[in-house]
Amino acid sequence: MNGRDRDGRPAGDGAGSRELGAVLGVGIATLDIVNEVATYPAEDAEVRAQAQRRVRGGNVTNSLVVLAQLGHRCRWVGTLGEDAAAEAIIADLARYQVATDDAVRVAGGTTPTSYIALSRASGSRTIVHFRDLPELDAAAFERVALDGVGWVHFEGRNPPETRRMIERVRAEYPAMPISLELEKPRPGLDSLLDGPQVLLASRAFAAASGFRDPAAFLADLAPRTSATLCIVAWGEEGASWLARGGPVQQAPVHRPPRVIDTIGAGDVFNAGVIDALVRGLATAEAVAAAVHLAGEQCGRIGLMLKG
Repeated sequence: MNGRDRDGRPAGDGAGSRELGAVLGVGIATLDIVNEVATYPAEDAEVRAQAQRRVRGGNVTNSLVVLAQLGHRCRWVGTLGEDAAAEAIIADLARYQVATDDAVRVAGGTTPTSYIALSRASGSRTIVHFRDLPELDAAAFERVALDGVGWVHFEGRNPPETRRMIERVRAEYPAMPISLELEKPRPGLDSLLDGPQVLLASRAFAAASGFRDPAAFLADLAPRTSATLCIVAWGEEGASWLARGGPVQQAPVHRPPRVIDTIGAGDVFNAGVIDALVRGLATAEAVAAAVHLAGEQCGRIGLMLKG
């Protein structure tokens, strides 16, 4: 079982395609300054960037942009500063018809910035993130209308406040499908494991938790959560999942002809899982579809889907 819709019907495992409300994403938005370099520089080196671009970033907004291109109605809620970067973020999301009416402007706030070195040799990226902006709190989320929402996706950030947000969704819509991204370990993150039906973990999260094997990680995670489906993306080794009551299973990686850009690949994977489950695909098909989508993404620059 992969979560249920608001009428209690399963959201996957052959439930069949259906009309679902908007996907509401809760998380951060950033300005990304991407410098493309021939190879990743050594410490204390001085290198020339071969290209540079300034784009909107942030895990949940990336996922929403992909979901919008896959035909879903999407809404984003998070905080923004009062600067030119914030206006660029709003404009970019509008380009993909991701609604931003619920975004909270922080008076005098500065938009978070990620400085990214992208190696043309390997397609790998290194990120230095700067943030001096409060994250969304539960009081602000209380003002977000949930009417017309069919799925809520949270980043695993700011656990005390996110816990209250999840509790609100559960209280008002007990059967609402909720997914939670586990990207990095954070104090109090375990408090978020009771409530979502779908957990989407990263390999980095598993490694930081002491695991080098996806099956062992999932076997440890599943008993500590109420989720009916736990998934971990494992980079060049594909992805693994564990549905409650079943064995750990694995989907092999999909490799593009050439790896060009891995920025946002995990966000694309998460969007692929949500899209596939909403469309009623069985778990194995959903994870395989998400792996394929993320793999294709690694073969091109940016989050514009092809074909």
